[in-house]
This record gives sequence, C-alpha cells and structure tokens, in this order.
Amino acid sequence: MAKPFTVVDGTIILHRDFTELDSFVKQFLDVLAKHSDYLIVSGYVSIVTGRTRATEDVDVLIPIMSQKAFAALFNDLGKNGFWCYQADTASRAYSHIREKLHIRFARAHEMFPNIEFVPIDETKKLQYFEFSHPQEMRVRDFTFKVPPLEFEILYKEKVLGSPKDMADAKHLRTLFSELLSEQKFKEFKALIEHAK
Repeated sequence: MAKPFTVVDGTIILHRDFTELDSFVKQFLDVLAKHSDYLIVSGYVSIVTGRTRATEDVDVLIPIMSQKAFAALFNDLGKNGFWCYQADTASRAYSHIREKLHIRFARAHEMFPNIEFVPIDETKKLQYFEFSHPQEMRVRDFTFKVPPLEFEILYKEKVLGSPKDMADAKHLRTLFSELLSEQKFKEFKALIEHAK
C-alpha cells in the first residue's frame, strides 16, 4: 500500500488527488497571500489529510491589518470572484475585523463552501501561538500552512472537544503517528492548559 505522505525539507507532501475544495481554498489563498500571512486551522486540516467528512467552511487565521491593507485585500478578492457575507464594502467589513469578529467569503453567487476569516492578534494567545509556528503541507502544486500537528490534535481534544473534533484528532494521530513528538505534546498541553 502506497504511503499517504512523505516529508521533504520539513514540508508534508500529501499523495492524493486534488479536490474541488482544494481548488476553492487555493484560489482564495492565492489572493490572500499577496496581502497577508495566514494559517489554515480546524476541519480542513483533517479533510486535506484524507479524513472523509463534509465541511461548509474553512477556518483561516489572519493577523489584524490596517484598514487600508484590508481594503486592498477586500477589493482584490472581489476582483477574483469572491464576496463577503457580512458587508458589500471594505469599510463595513473592516468594522467586524476591528472588533475581532469573524467574517466569511465565498465564490460569487454561492454560500458554500466558504472561508471563515478569523482576525487575530497577540491577545488571542493560543491562536497567535499556532499562527507563529506554521507547518507546511502540499497537495500537488498547492502549498499551504497549518498548525503544528501536535497542537492541532490537542486543540481539538482539549479545547473544542466535540465528537467531530475528537474524530478529527484521532485521524491525525493515526495518520501521522510516526511524525508526532511526545515532547511537543507535553509542551503544547501545558501551553493550552495554562491559557484556559
């Protein structure tokens, strides 16, 4: 049986076909990456690594940016076929960003799938930590950033804890068993428990 992934220069390369969801996420990130750093978290991390389950949204952490920088991103997304659920102008959307409220983007005239745009800063300690310690993954020619696997697993188990999240964590533990570090689990567990 073929191995589902390999690791090359620290990047986890997933050996599987490209999906419509991957195409949607890549299209969004191709625009976003011109304007901001980011980190993909939660359900998509499990789905992209082979767990079979549906999702309607893809959670993306983005550091809070200036209104001018956000307007440039918002307008660029519009030019590339995305719309925002919460507002039809950059200034209205930015009022949500300033309050650290999530907003959503989808392809024009569609609701799903969508990107849940999660603004963060250093006051969001756990999210800022994972954002600051990215792990690269790649599917075909699509390279993107996710949290450290151990952190993603523990966050699902210790913070989120829903049946869906627990199943996601089990999938990641099983698939990446040879990569996972007990030392990192110990460090990240202490970090998560301290931040609660």
